[in-house]
Amino acid sequence: MADLRPKVSIIGCGNVGMRYAYALMLKGGVRQIVLVDLDKKRLEGEVMDLSHGAPYISPVEIIAGDYSHIKNSDLVVITAGRKQKPDQTRLDLAKDNVELYRKIIPEIVKYASSAILLIVSNPVDVLSYAAYKFSSKPIEKVIGSGTVLDTARFRFLLSKHCNVDPRNIHAYILGEHGDSEFPVWSRAMIGGVLFKDYCYICKKSATCQHDKELNKVFTEVKDSAYEIIERKQETSYGIGLALVRITQAIINDENAILPVSSLVEDYLGINDVYLSLPAVINKEGVREVLQIELNPQEKQAFKNSADAIKKVIRETGL
Repeated sequence: MADLRPKVSIIGCGNVGMRYAYALMLKGGVRQIVLVDLDKKRLEGEVMDLSHGAPYISPVEIIAGDYSHIKNSDLVVITAGRKQKPDQTRLDLAKDNVELYRKIIPEIVKYASSAILLIVSNPVDVLSYAAYKFSSKPIEKVIGSGTVLDTARFRFLLSKHCNVDPRNIHAYILGEHGDSEFPVWSRAMIGGVLFKDYCYICKKSATCQHDKELNKVFTEVKDSAYEIIERKQETSYGIGLALVRITQAIINDENAILPVSSLVEDYLGINDVYLSLPAVINKEGVREVLQIELNPQEKQAFKNSADAIKKVIRETGL
């Protein structure tokens, strides 16, 4: 098999892995996509199905392979993970997936030692930390998908409320990708105007109950995954596109700023934990993490996220 570059490999090809592969194929910019999954028969069918669209997209080779085929990958994206069972706690799920990572990370490093790792499996902050520990890679080479999707949901819902294009809304969800995540209202902006100021010039200002509406937006962001899962048993389209955005930032050496999960070092007195902060992303991985100025409530929320993730890390034995 000849290697074509840029080359992206996906480990774990369930709904999330395949939505990502499909979106990546359509967006272009990657010449080779290698898919690795335990269910090889189904995987071969997926590759056949995707490949039949070749006349309508930019040239890309899609391969159903194993770990040996990921050699020379620029990026390895890990969506593999066990699903939470009805009677299983979040901690039990974390322990199961940490043990899974103990097996798959050495295999990835064996065949794609120079690749950047992008972690997607949940709990993503804990597993990003596990991948960092098990791979012995530099911190900039191990990235979690973090709150990139949560932030997209946030911007979308704000755009609906304010009737503004979501691309012109600059706002973040930071901290844990999970229950302790929080919105950074103090830095949220619309077209260069701070959100708190925009509220007073908005056409809805006379009738809008600001605090109530903003709390409603964040609650909807936080509960989005639960609501979608209740209706269709999984979420995959949004995260697939979020992963393509991170991939483009890496492959195209964009120096794009995205709220990925990366190792926190000396921020608000916090160290040695993976959480989401705005980070500059390029072909080397995380170029730098921006130490964003937060208000007192947001600082406490970030510390709460750190405490929550560190507790799970300790309890999984990492």
